[in-house]
Amino acid sequence: MKALVAIKHSINAYVKPTVKTDGSGVDLSTVKMSMNPFDEIAVEEAVRLKEAGKISEIIVVSIGKANVTESLRKALGMGADRGIHVLTDEDMYPLAVARILKVLLEKEGANIVLMGKQSIDGDNNQASQMLSGMMGWSQAMFASKVEIDDGKAEVTREVDGGLETISVKLPTVISTDLRLNEPRNVTLPNLMKAKQKPIEEVALIDLNVGTQSKVSVLKVEEPVARTGGIKVDNVAELVQKLKEEARVI
Repeated sequence: MKALVAIKHSINAYVKPTVKTDGSGVDLSTVKMSMNPFDEIAVEEAVRLKEAGKISEIIVVSIGKANVTESLRKALGMGADRGIHVLTDEDMYPLAVARILKVLLEKEGANIVLMGKQSIDGDNNQASQMLSGMMGWSQAMFASKVEIDDGKAEVTREVDGGLETISVKLPTVISTDLRLNEPRNVTLPNLMKAKQKPIEEVALIDLNVGTQSKVSVLKVEEPVARTGGIKVDNVAELVQKLKEEARVI
């Protein structure tokens, strides 16, 4: 059984992003980039499923510019078998990502898709659900535990007030949540071995996929700076300020 894992090369989670001076977007020219943390969890889960004998091959896919290969190589170092790099300079929105993954899924014949529930830059949480709908596959979102057996996936997911366990038939699309696992550190020897693993480069134009977005960014602004707190002398003064100044009660 093949698994396709979609990963995104995004701003490092520990870097504070800055907005371009013209307000057209986030400045990516000098910031450190790395694999989206939710996608790293998806790669780790795929590797664990392969180690358990549930998956025979792991294919990692990423869409973007030349520097995307950094994240692909890390995924290969973690244990993925091969990579596919869809080359484009365009910014991809969820619908376009789902369309691209659909074409690659049909080409590769994978039975399961693992991907992070969202990217930490766009925060859309849409591509996995769209892909499931396009493929006509079952879906299990926000997974915190995954077990595969007898043509089914049993997935535990976090919901309001507790945990929910569902059983879905394969093929399926699973999106990963933070508590699913702890991704392994990639050792230097494994990184060196990853350089020998193949990464297929595919030009976006060759996939014949419509990627024009129906969403346009009008302006990007920094959030308003938080002001310092104040002290009050008594409860009555606190209630007054909540009513008259904060207007929350």
